[in-house]
Amino acid sequence: MPRDDETILHITTAEAWAKAREVGELTAPSLREEGFIHCSTFAQVESTADRVFAGSGELLALEVAVARLAATLKWEQATDVGDEFPHIYGPLNVTAVTGTRILSETAEGYRLS
Repeated sequence: MPRDDETILHITTAEAWAKAREVGELTAPSLREEGFIHCSTFAQVESTADRVFAGSGELLALEVAVARLAATLKWEQATDVGDEFPHIYGPLNVTAVTGTRILSETAEGYRLS
């Protein structure tokens, strides 16, 4: 997908999303460890969930409006996959999240609904 996507997705748990709504922002472990929050496009999200979260059960995909982000967004090459992914360099403000979708884990892998 092109870099000018208006909406990107961040994979998280229902518990992490509930906590984020309480405090006003989401900080994923990767923000501490790598300096950014991993996101995906709609075309990337299922394969990302399969690769990173296999065996985790049901997850959420937060729909993030790029224009509403308080932190900087950068598109960067993932060397292990050979594709560019959106990375948020700071906490994800909950006001940028316009919706949530279920990522259901099936025998064939994750499916976005």
